[in-house]
Amino acid sequence: MRDIDKLRNIPMIHILKKLNIEAIEKKKEQYWFKAKWRNERTASVKCEGNLFYDFGDYSGGNTIDFIMKHFSIDFVKAVKWLRKESTSFSFDPPKQNSFSELKKKKSYCIDNVQQLQNHILIDYLNTRKLNIEVCKRYLVEVYYTVNEKKYFGVGFKTNKGSYEIRNKYAKLALGQKWFTWINNTNKSIIVLESWSDFISLLTLYPKCEESKDFLVLNSLSMLSKADQVLNVYPGLLFLLDGDNAGANATEKCLKKWSVIKSSVKDIRYLFDGYKDLNEYLMYKSTKI
Repeated sequence: MRDIDKLRNIPMIHILKKLNIEAIEKKKEQYWFKAKWRNERTASVKCEGNLFYDFGDYSGGNTIDFIMKHFSIDFVKAVKWLRKESTSFSFDPPKQNSFSELKKKKSYCIDNVQQLQNHILIDYLNTRKLNIEVCKRYLVEVYYTVNEKKYFGVGFKTNKGSYEIRNKYAKLALGQKWFTWINNTNKSIIVLESWSDFISLLTLYPKCEESKDFLVLNSLSMLSKADQVLNVYPGLLFLLDGDNAGANATEKCLKKWSVIKSSVKDIRYLFDGYKDLNEYLMYKSTKI
């Protein structure tokens, strides 16, 4: 729904005031506060605009992500809460910030990789309405250490052997950022931005698992490195996100590949009106 973008763009400082969370301004429009989801003496969470970053567990996101974390609730319940409280918020779009200064090099170690079975991670995947049997075919459990602290999450392996890691609170990459090519020697390939969209696609349309190949970028920036894969196929299907970045990338790809390919299509109509396919799946599965 279109109001989702408005909800995720509510300035974080308005959310903190609503929740009576004391914030300390360190620099202009940058605030620090103590995480309510753990005991701590020093503020370790930073927010700016509509974004937050938790230095305690290296997670972050937008306003909706924060409400999910603060109340330990799923996406749908977070949206309900924000909609209910929306009259007290300003919807002026905040300045966009990449938090690039937070992406400093960290010391990490992968301790163990095993079959997906942890009920905490499975519960997390269930909140995203993903078919668990499909998840077990493509995802693993990764136990890892970052700066001497132990963590675990769902892992999606790239073609470089690195892992995209997700859990209820964290979103990060362990190792080199790269794409994941699922090559079943079919004649057409579907290009997606994230593994959650890939598994959402197989949840909604299970038959396409055998009829199509897949390129999961894991980051839109990987699109510039994917020519070696896309050159293999006569048919290209682009299922990138519905935001401005995804729309611009799709338009460029259509212009570039239509000249030399027999079939190049934009199939984002599969989630028309939503940010991406996983968001569509979550709303399709749960009526608000």
